[in-house]
Amino acid sequence: MSLHRLVICTALVLAGCSKSGRVTGPDPSAGKSQSPSRGAPAAAASDVGTQQGHEFVPRSDNPYFPLVPGATFRYRSETPDGVETEVFTVTRETRRIAGVTTRVIEDVVRLDGKWIEHTFDYFASDEQGNVWYFGEDARSRDPATGEVSTEGSWRAGRDGAEGGIIMEAHPQVGDVYNEENAPGIAQDQARVLALDATANVPAGAYSNCLETENFSAFDPGAIEHKYYALGIGLVLEVDVNENTTNELVKVKGADPRGDDRDESGDDDDDNSLRNAHVSHVTIARPARPAGGGAR
Repeated sequence: MSLHRLVICTALVLAGCSKSGRVTGPDPSAGKSQSPSRGAPAAAASDVGTQQGHEFVPRSDNPYFPLVPGATFRYRSETPDGVETEVFTVTRETRRIAGVTTRVIEDVVRLDGKWIEHTFDYFASDEQGNVWYFGEDARSRDPATGEVSTEGSWRAGRDGAEGGIIMEAHPQVGDVYNEENAPGIAQDQARVLALDATANVPAGAYSNCLETENFSAFDPGAIEHKYYALGIGLVLEVDVNENTTNELVKVKGADPRGDDRDESGDDDDDNSLRNAHVSHVTIARPARPAGGGAR
């Protein structure tokens, strides 16, 4: 997934991403006995899922990746093949993945007006405020032949796949973490480059943003930089190799009703998922070089 391609609150604030105070990096493998300064919002008991010592809820108040039901994000990218547009919608639906109730995100990408990718992504936040990625159901269509493929689909608890972290609760420069943990399918990683980056896109100009470098063992030469604005989420992606950008054009605010619909039934209809695990993600912080900071 290219997260291009974000709990419950009443509106999104389209403002610059200023940040006050020093934050500390999270330890995603730690148990719930910690008392973080920012954690997941309170939830009804039926919403809470527990895995590997973590409690999860199907929403997020992580300022770099808020999951606000009803919010819609529109992106635009000019590529060698034409103009790509993307609509990223935080739905009011939930789906149970590996025993965890996750938020369903619908992501539709079109090339010159015709859909080429239609994905449902599944996220949940833990008690520390880390936002976890539990999989995706993906469909892509070849614009030339019309052939449809589900390649790239995965879910935590199936075929060795485990949940990854899409956004840390307290990112620090130099952090490296797994976003996707699906052997043979998707194994994306991210490295935090900066907390004071700037991004100028059609939706606005943002300062003091989180910048990450995104890469994958499956395609070692492919590098993306992503920019996240506080209170909004992803505002810009830069494909370093292709020299293209995917820019936030418009944001529609949250659904004030905030009522969830569980469309999943129980993904645990496959009994093997009852014993599924999310990964203990290791945050790697390289030693700070002499005379300068890590970047």
